[in-house]
Amino acid sequence: MNSQDNEKRKRFEKEAIIHIDSLHRTALRMTRNEDDASDLVQEAMVKAYRFWDKYEEGSNARAWLYKIMTNIFINNYRSKSRAPQTVAYEDIDDNFLFGQLSSLKPGPNPEEEFFARVFDDDVKGAIEKLPEDFRVVVVLSFLDGFSYQEISDIAGLNIGTVKSRLHRGRKLLQKSLWDYARHNGFVIKDDDSEEPNNNEEAS
Repeated sequence: MNSQDNEKRKRFEKEAIIHIDSLHRTALRMTRNEDDASDLVQEAMVKAYRFWDKYEEGSNARAWLYKIMTNIFINNYRSKSRAPQTVAYEDIDDNFLFGQLSSLKPGPNPEEEFFARVFDDDVKGAIEKLPEDFRVVVVLSFLDGFSYQEISDIAGLNIGTVKSRLHRGRKLLQKSLWDYARHNGFVIKDDDSEEPNNNEEAS
């Protein structure tokens, strides 16, 4: 290995390899399969190393790696999955569950607070059941903490689409997590409080 290759390897280890665990967690949430997740991360890291000269040193290596991995997932792995799911989300009240969480402990991002406190099999299962397009942006936003602009860059979507998919993903998640949140004390139901109304048209 010449000195140039040795320097490239050292830079890659310093700025890219440190994110491999985070990449694998996200890959697992995207693919819902341990073997596919491992393969996806491996492909992403191989491609990242091959094009490491395109990476601007000192910039956001994490976002750059996620973009590579997400593109591989969208182009390759999603084709292995079954046909896209059709869902009816219009009948779910906007922001009901996470609005309740926010009212109990105000914060700018109640979803992030919720997932920071608990991420067990039930919560994981709720995310995994999301239709794929929604699942990708939900994972990148709520679990990995990327901004709208970063998700737009990573997933190759315009910001309006990112916001729309997050909005719809949020509605689907809060519906599936409502009973879980009640049972585990994340929300408190008073006698006068209302549960999610499936009949009211969402705004």
